[in-house]
Amino acid sequence: MRMRKMKNLVPRMEACSDYRIAEPQLKKGAWRSLKEGATALWVEVGCGKGKFTAETAAANPDILLIAVERCREAMVVAMEKAKAMGLKNVFFIDMDVAEIESIFDKEEIDRLFINFPDPWPRKKNAKRRLTHRGFLDKYCRVIRQGGEIHYKTDNAPLFEFSVEEFAACGLQVNNLTRNLHENGIVGIMTGYEEKFHALGTPINRCEVVCKPFVLPPEEKKEKEEN
Repeated sequence: MRMRKMKNLVPRMEACSDYRIAEPQLKKGAWRSLKEGATALWVEVGCGKGKFTAETAAANPDILLIAVERCREAMVVAMEKAKAMGLKNVFFIDMDVAEIESIFDKEEIDRLFINFPDPWPRKKNAKRRLTHRGFLDKYCRVIRQGGEIHYKTDNAPLFEFSVEEFAACGLQVNNLTRNLHENGIVGIMTGYEEKFHALGTPINRCEVVCKPFVLPPEEKKEKEEN
C-alpha cells in the first residue's frame, strides 16, 4: 500500500509499540506465546489500514492474528485501530512477505489471508504476484497441512491467474466465487473492498487447502536440466 510519508510516524509507532513485533525472527516457532491458549495462529498478508485485521481479531478472540504490512504509514493506522478497540490478540510486523520463512516455522500457521494484493499486471512482473507459485511454495512450508489460504481480489485477470497457479501446484480450491457479495454482504470486508463493492465491482474469493508443495512439471523439468 502506498501512502504519503507521515512527519509524525515515529511517535505514532512508539505509541503503539505494544502491538508491533520489532524483531519477529525471534518469535519463529513460538508465536503462540503471545496469547496463552490460542486455538489457532492466523496471518494476514498486506493488512493495509487494518479494518479487516481489527474486526477479524475482535470477532475471533480465541485466535492469535499476526498482520504483515511493509508500509509503515499504513501499519501504524492499523495498530491505532487495534489499540483503540483494546484488542489483545493481534500483533503487527513491518516486513516483506517474501521473508515469511525467516519469521514463521514449518507448518506453524493455521490460516493465511491474502486480501486485494497488488496485481502486478505486466507479464514480466508475474513472479511478484503474491499468488505466484514462488510464493505458494513458501506459504505451503509455513502453513500446516490442511491449513488454508483465504484469498480475495477485485481484479478478475489476477484471480484467473491465481486459480491457474493453485491448480498447477496441485492445491485444492474450495468455495470459489467470482461475485462474493452478489446476494448480500458475506464476512468481514476490508476498507478497499467496501469501496469497490459500493461501486458494483464483483469480489472474487476462494479458499486454498495447503499440502506439501508440488513443483509444476515444466519447472521440475527445467530444474533437472539445469
